[in-house]
Amino acid sequence: MSPLTITTRLAATGPVLKIIGDLDYETAPELRKALDSLSMAPGQMLVLDLAGLDFCDSSGISALISARNLAIEQCGDIALAAVPANTLRILGIVGLDQVFTILPDPATATNRDLMTG
Repeated sequence: MSPLTITTRLAATGPVLKIIGDLDYETAPELRKALDSLSMAPGQMLVLDLAGLDFCDSSGISALISARNLAIEQCGDIALAAVPANTLRILGIVGLDQVFTILPDPATATNRDLMTG
């Protein structure tokens, strides 16, 4: 089991949360707590960088949905970046690959030209 580490930085497009480790029943509340302290301006994009995500269970998926709900409540959008293959497979099975914007890496997610195109 990998401990969860969440780091936050602000890009021109909005907040970027880098999530490293296991996102599961024990650690999902940590992501929700990190989200509670975020504020987004209307039109900004919340990016969750999942390149370092080792494991994600149903509680982790639920926390990702909470992040999406927060972004929508604040009149913003959300993108998942660098989603590991095993997590991408789960998102596809439950249909969330059609709900989330999924991008290859955080740089793509924070590139304003792509957002407007």
